[in-house]
Amino acid sequence: MASDAQTAALEVRNLSAGYGPAKVLHGIDFTLARGEMLVVIGRNGVGKTTLIETICGLTTHHGGEISVHGQRVDSMPAYRRNHLGIGWVPQEREVFPSLTVEENISVVSRAGSKWPLERIYELFPRLAQRRSNYGSKLSGGEQQMLAIARALATDPTVLLLDEPVEGLAPLVIQELIGAIRKMRSEGDLAILMVEQKFEIALANSDRCLVIDHGELVHACESSTLLADAALLDRLVGVGH
Repeated sequence: MASDAQTAALEVRNLSAGYGPAKVLHGIDFTLARGEMLVVIGRNGVGKTTLIETICGLTTHHGGEISVHGQRVDSMPAYRRNHLGIGWVPQEREVFPSLTVEENISVVSRAGSKWPLERIYELFPRLAQRRSNYGSKLSGGEQQMLAIARALATDPTVLLLDEPVEGLAPLVIQELIGAIRKMRSEGDLAILMVEQKFEIALANSDRCLVIDHGELVHACESSTLLADAALLDRLVGVGH
């Protein structure tokens, strides 16, 4: 685990958060390094999406710290966190249905981004083919690709993915995971992914966190947990 603030892209320390007065997360603590992919797994309703939304600035902060490249952001509004490098791909995708693929990307693109339109189309050739299609006319997999493309266009250094392969066909999942691998291989982008397909998540990440009832109950190398079916079953109840 990266512990040096100079190498950490994202640091979360003793974080407690929720919605209004209700606390969902309790004392969450982890560090994400540049170029690393960390997955968060756990049963449904244990606080995984709340963690993503808290890092983005969309929940009620009750305590603890969130830092991006050493700068505290936990008191900042969501738009400032985005400008400091946090990119978010929500579970609902939320593409603009009345804009074309290219307009969806261009409307959020930042000057000087490491992810210009041409590079995004290289990553997602299917979007290049659909560049003139409206968001409402895309398949679920294409909408997910577009949601990731929009986040990349904002030039993030920390990318937050909330269940990116949920409800998608196996071939589309392979295409998306391939794109995520390529994103990691071409730079120092740090990725935090919440995912219910545990084996896919563990097979394509460096480390994992397991959350239960809003608390961090286990952290280890992803390969270690993937190889221990009994422990995985005990932690997340996947029935191995």
